[in-house]
Amino acid sequence: MATHGGDLRERIRAQAMALGFDACGFGPARIPERNRERYREFVALGQHGTMDWMQARLDQRSDPQALWPEARSVVTVGLNYGPDDNPLTRLDQPARANFSVYAENRDYHDILKKRLKRLGRWIAEATGGQPLKVFVDTAPVPEKALAAQTGLGWQGKHSNVVSPDFGSWLFLGVIYLSVDLPADNPAPDQCGSCTRCIDICPTAAIPAPYTLDATRCLAYLSIEHRGAIPVEFRKAMGNRIYGCDDCLAVCPWNKFAKATAEAGFKPRDVVDQAQLLDFTEFDDAAFRAAFSGSPIKRIGIERFLRN
Repeated sequence: MATHGGDLRERIRAQAMALGFDACGFGPARIPERNRERYREFVALGQHGTMDWMQARLDQRSDPQALWPEARSVVTVGLNYGPDDNPLTRLDQPARANFSVYAENRDYHDILKKRLKRLGRWIAEATGGQPLKVFVDTAPVPEKALAAQTGLGWQGKHSNVVSPDFGSWLFLGVIYLSVDLPADNPAPDQCGSCTRCIDICPTAAIPAPYTLDATRCLAYLSIEHRGAIPVEFRKAMGNRIYGCDDCLAVCPWNKFAKATAEAGFKPRDVVDQAQLLDFTEFDDAAFRAAFSGSPIKRIGIERFLRN
């Protein structure tokens, strides 16, 4: 097992920033037991809904070394996707087509993974070719818990990461390293007595602090759920076509958020100020053309029109 000091850690951090990342942290290849317990309870209660892959690879999602036994430390990165306006204002415009901020333009996987692979190649060279693994939300990796463990932010009561510098708006990437690096301090929980994210949820999908019932979450229902939207949630769907940002947008830490400078995250024309009626005549070809390279494309025309 190779061990490297703080100098390499800071060189990696500097390289991450040079590649355009907004945050970078380091920590051990493990997560706290409380996070493991939350994952197990989430699945045991069926709160993952039809996302069967979460149950099938639960051990790997709760233990980095179960996915890759060589993992010794992790690098986490954050990329700011802060919106220009407050997404909550869109709820007051019932005719407007409401898309989750993260999906308004290019698929973040493509932008983030390209940079993360470049960082991975740089680290491999700096460590003499030591093995590593790069992940961007496409493998059973506990990104949020690792982000908190490595100091990028803390997991709020809505279970998402809250950054003291960027609020709710960070895309996360992770690199598992086969070398030991000094760890950053974990981010302290600074939610305090605030319950805004719990209170604003239109479907009570946050039944208790740090607990999410995905089967009631409008993001899950509009993206992952394949059947008809249950009747009890249809009114709450409102003008949402893809995702829901209410619990993210209401967080008071967004007073420190910054609008993203990444052109690929700015709303594309077909989304910006779009009205619901703009899409009623869409066929599959029009849908594919409008949302090429967007995460919205993955739900297909039928679910898009359903929403």
